[in-house]
Amino acid sequence: MGRWEPDAQGRLLRAALELFAENGYEATTTAQIAERAGLTKTTLFRLFADKREIVFQGQGELVSLVTRGVDEAPGGASALDRMINGIRVLSGAHAHEHRTTGRILDPILARSPELNERAIFKRSAITSALEQALIGHRIDRWQAGVLADLGIRAYYSGYDLWVALDDSSTLTDHVLAQITMLQDALGDVLHSAAPSIDVGSGGH
Repeated sequence: MGRWEPDAQGRLLRAALELFAENGYEATTTAQIAERAGLTKTTLFRLFADKREIVFQGQGELVSLVTRGVDEAPGGASALDRMINGIRVLSGAHAHEHRTTGRILDPILARSPELNERAIFKRSAITSALEQALIGHRIDRWQAGVLADLGIRAYYSGYDLWVALDDSSTLTDHVLAQITMLQDALGDVLHSAAPSIDVGSGGH
């Protein structure tokens, strides 16, 4: 069994971000990341399949958090309230260091198609987890899909704002505000479209 390394995942993440910022994602090797972190390549590959996964560590935890939030909503909670609780638990787990990491990571993602593709997969996985958690509480799958899309859009929009600002606000503050804004926008769209929708015409 390999020697235990304290905070190996965090050290690898910090080393990877430093090297990606200095040399670019494509030009950075796993050997360089391990060396910068003061670890062996064996330790790196024991924890991560490749250098890309170092950046996206914790995806499983985010999936668990959003699922737990939906499950822990008070009894009798509406579908909307369950979604909001899932997003609240998800965003509430982000500490100040995640804000700093986001500021470093965002420009790296913008320059790397491979990392962007992986980021899209991560977003899809969290959205799917939220949707399935809602369905697990007997919420109609169409309603669950719409709510999951709205919630995750609010989460990512709020995250972008949180990372961009240098203040004492929390991610949860921004995400909940985004949910309210999206609800209002959706309500306005449906209200303005209502006169033109004739559900009883039966025609195609």
